[in-house]
Amino acid sequence: MVSSLLSLSLLGSPALAAESPKAAAKSSEAARAEAARLTSAFLGDTPLLRDLQSLVDEVGGRATGSPANLRSVDWALARFREAGVEARKEAFQMPGLWLERSASASVRGAGVDYSPRIAAMPFSTATPRGGMTAPLLDVGKGTEKDFQALGQKAKGAFLLVDTAELKDVDGLFREYAEAAEIEQRAFAAGVAGVVYVGSRPNNLLYRHNVSVGLRNTRPMMVMERDGALRAQRLLRVGKTLTLTADIDVQSGPAYESYNVIGEIRGSTRPDEVVVLGAHLDSWDLGTGALDNGANVVALIDVARQMKRLGIKPARTVRFALWNGEEQGMYGSAGYTQSHEAELDKHVMAASFDIGCGRITGFFTGGRPELPPLVDRALEPVKGLGPFTQVDVPLVGTDNFDFMLHGVPNLVANQEPALYGPNYHARSDELDKCDPQQLRLNTAIAAAIAYGFAQMDAKLPRQSRAQVEELVRTTDLGQQMKSSGQYDDWMSGKRGRKGNTSAGPATR
Repeated sequence: MVSSLLSLSLLGSPALAAESPKAAAKSSEAARAEAARLTSAFLGDTPLLRDLQSLVDEVGGRATGSPANLRSVDWALARFREAGVEARKEAFQMPGLWLERSASASVRGAGVDYSPRIAAMPFSTATPRGGMTAPLLDVGKGTEKDFQALGQKAKGAFLLVDTAELKDVDGLFREYAEAAEIEQRAFAAGVAGVVYVGSRPNNLLYRHNVSVGLRNTRPMMVMERDGALRAQRLLRVGKTLTLTADIDVQSGPAYESYNVIGEIRGSTRPDEVVVLGAHLDSWDLGTGALDNGANVVALIDVARQMKRLGIKPARTVRFALWNGEEQGMYGSAGYTQSHEAELDKHVMAASFDIGCGRITGFFTGGRPELPPLVDRALEPVKGLGPFTQVDVPLVGTDNFDFMLHGVPNLVANQEPALYGPNYHARSDELDKCDPQQLRLNTAIAAAIAYGFAQMDAKLPRQSRAQVEELVRTTDLGQQMKSSGQYDDWMSGKRGRKGNTSAGPATR
């Protein structure tokens, strides 16, 4: 049925763009036929699913800075090159190394002694060898009122923070926003460290970044839900408890990591660039199938099929497999810095980063001129819709630095499916990805790539002043504060410099 819907859509779709007056431009009929050939290719047997199994089962979890991550760079280069796609690795600077070696804990009190499993939060400090022991106190949900109730007792203690069980992606975003506020209060109170009750059922462990990143100075951890709730119950009936946390991390100064860039050069407007990105790195508890191996292999397959079918887009299409995303979108930030002189010619940068759920449309970054162009690009796959564009800015993936540099940007909006409960978790494995839906999502990504590479329309890059206005008039600033990115924007470390006015739209 899905195949029939897509076929009907392909046969009946209008041209992707108005016919160009330039002699070299493809006719609308030829463009329609070429889009149909490309997007229907993913309904057949392509290496897409074999690539995903290879990446997650053979390479495994790919935390930036780890040997597995370096293997993934070589793996991706090989996949592009085997397909005949030009590919290179591009270096960028990671601000510091953080990898967990081991983490364990013991809870003790009168008649109580047990060892719940923990996972160190990225950017947690190590404890002294043999562990660090401090009182374990219940701080409830970690609200301002909760901290006031603890008062001076919080100083030098491990604080146990209650969490709701995670049900969906909305809950995931709420966790991030609340954690940033909780941690700010905890640091101000002089705590020894923070212990979050795991929000996942079945004692599933996962990783959430400490909100202040590498500036953190304390042990920070997630404790398996049942063990943490046991401690909470004991504390709430008056038991006095201590926690001994033993966290060993590999840490170090700034170092060099790599993005992988596959490129199909434009035939008539090669200096104009369309970027499709997905991050290659993952956290290391699971093997990163949903986050974000599925979208990595999707983009590789789009490049592969464009090359196999001899499709020569008007604009250059870059397939960017980013690294350092999980620690703070450092790979895509590095790209915008090293390619800054070219960004006026970047037509659009898209990010695919929400697992294998059905693509329902795109976040379009608070640029009202952009949704109609996305609609136009999606015409060849309208049978896979309906698609709804959500015109708001979004922080948290690799569109971010393009947005701060004024480049039109998209984030694929996907049904959560199994994404939320398995996010950054031990359970993020191959079986969580629906293979048929991944094929259909890949067709949608191909339509976006082809559509923006062919259409004559090109939105102007925004000036620094225009981006500042977006920060002021939307919740973008608050999102940046919650994710620890706001200071870098205000200091000029990230984003477009100066106040150059945006020019008129070009053709």
